[in-house]
Amino acid sequence: MRYLLLFMFAFSSHAQIADFDHINFSKADQIALSCKNEGLDNLPKLTYALTYGLDTDVEKFRAIYMWVCHNIANDYTLYLKNKRKRHKYKTDSTKLKAWNERLKKNVFKKLLKQEKTICTGYAYILKELSKLADLNCEIVHGYGKTSMTGLDVSDSPNHSWNSIKLNGKWYLCDPTWAAGIPDPETNIFKFDYNDGYFLSDPSLFIMNHFPEEKKWILIDHENHTFEEFLSAPILYGKAFTNLTAHDAPKKMHQSLQQNETVTFEYQLQKTIDKESISFLIDNGFSNKKTTPNFVNIKNKSLTLEHQFKYNGFYDVHLYIDDDLISTYTFKVKN
Repeated sequence: MRYLLLFMFAFSSHAQIADFDHINFSKADQIALSCKNEGLDNLPKLTYALTYGLDTDVEKFRAIYMWVCHNIANDYTLYLKNKRKRHKYKTDSTKLKAWNERLKKNVFKKLLKQEKTICTGYAYILKELSKLADLNCEIVHGYGKTSMTGLDVSDSPNHSWNSIKLNGKWYLCDPTWAAGIPDPETNIFKFDYNDGYFLSDPSLFIMNHFPEEKKWILIDHENHTFEEFLSAPILYGKAFTNLTAHDAPKKMHQSLQQNETVTFEYQLQKTIDKESISFLIDNGFSNKKTTPNFVNIKNKSLTLEHQFKYNGFYDVHLYIDDDLISTYTFKVKN
């Protein structure tokens, strides 16, 4: 009995969207899209409109989540301003606290009046709407890592997301990154929904989300450190629509000898063709799209191997079809 309980506990720690393969979310999604003209001036009314007629808690949460992701815009200008201010006041706790108070008021003012916000606003409104639907949703504060985010061990938390309790298990989601992507040149936000951040697999989520409170990692019997998080490869949004886990390499920066084999290992959401796999390799002077030297797909496990013939520095970007999945750097020596 003790071993059975241990197995059940370990299994429950990997709560993910696959737990609800038997649920058809089309009704919840249609309701969310039909409520596009609803505003935030009456949250109980909005919650009722989104959840009335849905039978399960996960469908109710899905409708709320979809509405938030399709109606609340990311205020990227405010995000950049906050990033600059927090860096400026990094060593001045008094000024940092004062800025955080000003930011909090600005975030919620813009959220309610303009339906635009940053991550804390997304996490807050998702929690409030869920609460009105009698759902247990929590805000998780921590560190988010992207290709444009430079983090080190002295940085303060820079991101917020949510954890939702469904059928007695906690699940992870990120409405901010699911909603869309700002144009890095114009800072103009464009809605571009990414379903991969809805009830994500914790083993993939930890690659670019590290919570202040480790209980929100939701992976038991494994020790995950902040230093490992900082050194991990960069994952992009499309990784969450193609993968359930990233197993190797564990670090973004690698040192190799010429012709030494480097192995890449992933768990796929669905089977794919070998021909869909490619590397874009940049040596600092040119970039070239090529196929790995070895590709194996077995039971949704993807293994790649590659060797570099010449010494130098290489940025390696993994693609599945046109989807950018991850990035690594390699220093190849004689």
